[in-house]
Amino acid sequence: MAKPRVVRVPERCELVHLTEEENKELTVALETAAESLRKGCVIAVPTDTIYGIAGLAQNSDSVNRIYNIKNRSYSNPIAISVGEIDDLYRWSKVVTARELLSDLLPGPVTVVFERSSALNPLLNPNTSLVGIRIPDHTFIRRLAQACESPIALTSANRSAAQSTLTLDEFEYLWPQLDLLVDGGVLNDTDKARLGSTVVDLSQAGKFRIIREGSAYRQTVDTLKNKHKLEEIPLSS
Repeated sequence: MAKPRVVRVPERCELVHLTEEENKELTVALETAAESLRKGCVIAVPTDTIYGIAGLAQNSDSVNRIYNIKNRSYSNPIAISVGEIDDLYRWSKVVTARELLSDLLPGPVTVVFERSSALNPLLNPNTSLVGIRIPDHTFIRRLAQACESPIALTSANRSAAQSTLTLDEFEYLWPQLDLLVDGGVLNDTDKARLGSTVVDLSQAGKFRIIREGSAYRQTVDTLKNKHKLEEIPLSS
């Protein structure tokens, strides 16, 4: 693997690179990122689609920083990222078959359920629902497992700006972040910039596509044709 490129970051912001060794447990990048999140920091991380900014969902100060960094309206909920399907049952009220979840996750899909009482009530307080991701990306999944807490995760850009596939594309946010995890160029097609497909599964036997995202066709096919769920129009 090529040597990590030189990236000059602001003095207050730390930088770690993912390499082949970062797929092993207890790596420098993983430990550094987990420690940063536990301290209440907000960091940039790679996912299976785009770069994201992240903080611990149970830490209200971190969540507020994410909103401020993105200049994001508090009426726009932030999803959480977890490591395993079992975690969904702790942080939400799952009303679908586990087999269905296994067909969608891990992958570029955000599933939406009614939130559980265990989730920070100050995270998206204006909705009873929560979006949950399990990215198909070893680092971000292990990070959630290392923190033993859901990660508030949203795209690394200002609201309404283009999603990002490299660190350089959100350089304007670096001064407001505590750590950058450099995963290189994430994807070679702009389809990934669409982010995850967001699907509301909070009603048993039904689904509603909230955002088409990068996995729209396969998600609808899985839900409608394999699992026979009824599709509800977004406007309903």
